[in-house]
Amino acid sequence: MTSSILSKGQNVALPADVERVDVVIGWAEAEVAVDASALLLGEDRKVLSDSHFVFYNQPESTDGSVRFLGSSATEEGAQTRIAIELAALPDDVHSVALAASVGAGTFGELGKIAFCVIDGAGQPLAEYVTADATTESAFLFGEVYRRAGVWKVRAVGQGWDSGLAGLATDFGVAIDDDSDGDQAPESAPVGELVVEETVEVAVIEERTARLEESKTGPARRTRGVRTTKQVAKKVKPLEFKLAEHDSWQPARLFSVVGVGAGEEQERRATSALIATMQAVRPFARALCARMGAPAGVFEGFIEVQYERGEATVIPDAVLKVVRGGRVWTGLLEVKTGTGKLKREQLESYLDVARKKKYDVVVSLSNDIPAGPGELPVEVDRRKLTKVALRHLSWAEVAHEARMLLSHGGIEDDLQAWLLSEFLRYLDHPRSGAAEFVDMGRHWVAVRDSVAAGTLRAGDQKALAVAETWVSLSRHLGLRLTAELGATVKHILPRRYRTDPAARNAAVAERLAADGVFEAVLRIPDTAGDLQIVADMRTNRIRCHIAFDAPDEGTSGRRLSWLVKQLQDASGTVQVEAVFSESGNETCEHLDTVRANPKVLTAGRAGVITSFTLEQSFPMGNRRSGTATSFITSVTSATDAFYGAVVQPLRGWVPAAPKQSESPAVADSQA
Repeated sequence: MTSSILSKGQNVALPADVERVDVVIGWAEAEVAVDASALLLGEDRKVLSDSHFVFYNQPESTDGSVRFLGSSATEEGAQTRIAIELAALPDDVHSVALAASVGAGTFGELGKIAFCVIDGAGQPLAEYVTADATTESAFLFGEVYRRAGVWKVRAVGQGWDSGLAGLATDFGVAIDDDSDGDQAPESAPVGELVVEETVEVAVIEERTARLEESKTGPARRTRGVRTTKQVAKKVKPLEFKLAEHDSWQPARLFSVVGVGAGEEQERRATSALIATMQAVRPFARALCARMGAPAGVFEGFIEVQYERGEATVIPDAVLKVVRGGRVWTGLLEVKTGTGKLKREQLESYLDVARKKKYDVVVSLSNDIPAGPGELPVEVDRRKLTKVALRHLSWAEVAHEARMLLSHGGIEDDLQAWLLSEFLRYLDHPRSGAAEFVDMGRHWVAVRDSVAAGTLRAGDQKALAVAETWVSLSRHLGLRLTAELGATVKHILPRRYRTDPAARNAAVAERLAADGVFEAVLRIPDTAGDLQIVADMRTNRIRCHIAFDAPDEGTSGRRLSWLVKQLQDASGTVQVEAVFSESGNETCEHLDTVRANPKVLTAGRAGVITSFTLEQSFPMGNRRSGTATSFITSVTSATDAFYGAVVQPLRGWVPAAPKQSESPAVADSQA
């Protein structure tokens, strides 16, 4: 299926068999918070009621046909989503206006912004890219509308300087942001989905208002919709302080004692996951949002039996979320350890879900697809016309738990303890829910071929290992994102972001030619990108960062500025200085530079313009499982280099310009 690229004002009809679409708005600056919104409009181009305005504080329409799915990080930056059930939209809804708003700043600061409508299989149906925004803080990207019984998509491209409240007001929504004079709090960071308890209060109030109207007739609304975001609160898990000795261990909620492998391991992990989701609602909401579910009350059920012809189908879990009068349902298939998802199993669940009119089938395993939206197993696309198929990795589950614990979203200390116990269980090797542990069955053959010089780029084994390397690179970004609370992006050339085959071929070609894997991570507020190079021929991992030197002072002062920031860095770090005179570079170990800084600058023409810092680490060569594995060595090297070298570095900020002394001041000092 080929998507239509729209220009402003153009439209395209959606396929007749598409009953559900997701609207995805994407941008490159992941540190900027952007939230999607939707307005269900009548024939007069006004909302049918305030409850037909869907956004972060009111994440679902009253009939459940339109849902706000939150914001998350992507390889390209970040995205925010709206889900639309076309078949469930009421007849009096003539169009759904699709907009977005920024928490701070303007859309003009974001550059190009992509508006994309996709089907349940993740295939794009219509796309619109705009860079027309300037001072607007809310932007109407497009609309899905009904014309002669056919659903269509139109690109609009209109902005509002008055923010989300101004846009909503123009479409007939009553806004009540100023009733108590509170100052607007900060937005939640991208990648951290926070759905506030105030949303539940708003739903209760809306239901109460409708009940009163049914008894006494319509009354004038005295309170409108609030577009002010709430600040996520952070609590610490429960602490146990009465132990008489450090060797005393508290009882664990999820014990790993006696955990076997295979089916038993999967049942334990599934049960722990579902129980934690039921007890910790923000965690359930974060995971369910990744599955396309609304924000509502979650319930999970283990190993439910379904009839499929003469056979019995038993998914690992059934997930249900209720919001208003609508129930969202998903079937979950879980794999732990090295267990692999099977096409026939997923397709049987898709058949059951279609028959039962469920929403989605979700696979959960240790597979981390190399790109967002990619599936570890290909299925018959014809089975995805009415049921969506989504994949989660255990690494993403652990990521959501760490984000909530470390950076806010849980207000109850008991819930924080429950979630920390679940995370502790996942971290134990016996859980089978390792974040990333295996380079795949072709690893040893490819490793040995690189050493022998016989590897060729077109080798299917090389392509498989290349894809696993990209997955490992994504995993490194996820780990750092959860640890730092800032969105860490795995940087890929633009031409490879939507073409997995070309991406894997490029990685395999580099491996065959040079014997190296390479990954680039972009971490907010660091001096430069973190580059990781795994050299299969030398069995070394090299981490380095390049950045500009101060643009004032002598080379000695510029070098001193750098060395002062590297107090905890190993003396084996290589310091390379590039001078303004072409072809003039020098490199020494940090220990040498500390002892004699002039070793880098003596006899060099020009001044230092940039630095590169590099550190080499030993590389493990085992496929999986031990401290000497390849994955462990890459992860350890990345953590060590970031902590000792990258994190302390701050890019050069020149001093503020000095005021010239005024004549009046000079006279008073005379």
